[in-house]
Amino acid sequence: MPATCLVVMGVSGAGKSTIAARLAGELGWPMAEADEFHPEANIAKMSAGTPLTDADRMPWLHTIRAWIDEHANNGTSVVVTCSALKRTYRDVLRQATADVRFVHLSGTPDTVGGRLSGRSGHFMPPALLESQFADLEPLAADEEGRDAVAVDVTATPEQITAEALDRLGLRPGSAGTAHDTADLG
Repeated sequence: MPATCLVVMGVSGAGKSTIAARLAGELGWPMAEADEFHPEANIAKMSAGTPLTDADRMPWLHTIRAWIDEHANNGTSVVVTCSALKRTYRDVLRQATADVRFVHLSGTPDTVGGRLSGRSGHFMPPALLESQFADLEPLAADEEGRDAVAVDVTATPEQITAEALDRLGLRPGSAGTAHDTADLG
């Protein structure tokens, strides 16, 4: 069985880092922040309030996919945050050698905007949130299920984590191969 990669996705301010850390802790898997993979040019653009283009994002997505592959090739399941706003972006990540699965942290612009405005020390200014919602393509019907779930961000981090694990059929100690455990109990 291939290693699994959980991609915690959503717009900036949705809680990706918090939930990814909780999922990684529950599962005992390494975690990475997609922001760490951005080239300096992307960070400079976003810091200046300029939205990234598809051309800006593609090399970044390929770098994240390479990180997933590196771990999968060693048999290690991982968790990574990544906005993965468009299906084409998710499709790039799905090309990894791991069993790539998505947890979409879904919220309204008002809810997420309130969180983002209270955040400090991040290069993503709240003014870019509108462009992220404009780019967001929520999970399509054919994406949702065993491999992808949308979870409402208004729940507590504990509830979001539990719901994601339950709906994806993952249990701590499964080593990332619990594809059929949802039917076992």
